[in-house]
Amino acid sequence: MNRAGTIALTALAPVSWGSTYAVTTEFLPPDRPLFTGLMRALPAGLVLLAVARTLPRGVWWGKAVALGALNIGAFFPLLFLSAYRLPGGMAAVFGSLGPLWVAGLAVLLLSEKPTVRTLLTGIAAALGVSLVVLRATAELDTIGVLAALASSASMAAGTVLTKRWGRPEGVGPLVMTGWQLTAGGLLIAPVAFLVEGAPPVLDGRAVAGYLYLALVNTAVAYWLWFRGIGRLTATSVTFLGPLSPLTAAVIGWAALGEALTPVQLLGMAIAFGATLLGQMRGSRRGSGGDTGDQKFSKTERIDRKDSMDLMDSAVRR
Repeated sequence: MNRAGTIALTALAPVSWGSTYAVTTEFLPPDRPLFTGLMRALPAGLVLLAVARTLPRGVWWGKAVALGALNIGAFFPLLFLSAYRLPGGMAAVFGSLGPLWVAGLAVLLLSEKPTVRTLLTGIAAALGVSLVVLRATAELDTIGVLAALASSASMAAGTVLTKRWGRPEGVGPLVMTGWQLTAGGLLIAPVAFLVEGAPPVLDGRAVAGYLYLALVNTAVAYWLWFRGIGRLTATSVTFLGPLSPLTAAVIGWAALGEALTPVQLLGMAIAFGATLLGQMRGSRRGSGGDTGDQKFSKTERIDRKDSMDLMDSAVRR
């Protein structure tokens, strides 16, 4: 698969995440954000572990827990907390700062020097998202702002460390996804039960919603996301993030009857343009190059091993 195909598949992850709001409001019990985060992460992680039948070894126990905490265990609760305390989609605006976080962390951890184009594109992405989701009546809340910044920084740090550490020899992104979702879900579980109490009673719609979130929105989406991190630069991957609020706005218009104003349409065009610009290759000297492409053949063999292992497991069962 060429680079464009890798970008397109990776982009399916934030597009899927953009459906979270509609599924949550239309299918799931209200006011249970931590339980929802738990149901997204832990069942998906356990399914992937059962399929892959591979556990971390040595230092990768600690690395898997650290990545699971950053990408899942801390990110989900902080994201939900900010969404509840910040009105008008302001949490999405802070989340759109992810490319700027990644650009800064990539300097320290990946030796990728950010270009002026990268910084300007990151600012444009945040501006576009703000035009799509912000409302004139939106007010700042200190705890909400701190939670939103922390959630964005957590995901950015997880993305950069995932790129820096890579994967153990012979381990593909499917296995890595299972490790991180399981670790993150186990970290969320005690917080969810402590804050929200016992799980709610679920009807058929809620079960269907949680199944979608766990399997499609989380297991498959995060597998594609971590796979993309292994093949592309961290900055390139994180610039796909604005597709999530854009997808949410389109679903709200198409499925929930929400109107789109001219200002929102302008913001969507700016954010989408920034996403496309963020996929353009930088110079090798200026940005560290697209290091994922240099290891493509090895990664492709590991991905094939993931797929063959998955099919072999299905046949045996």
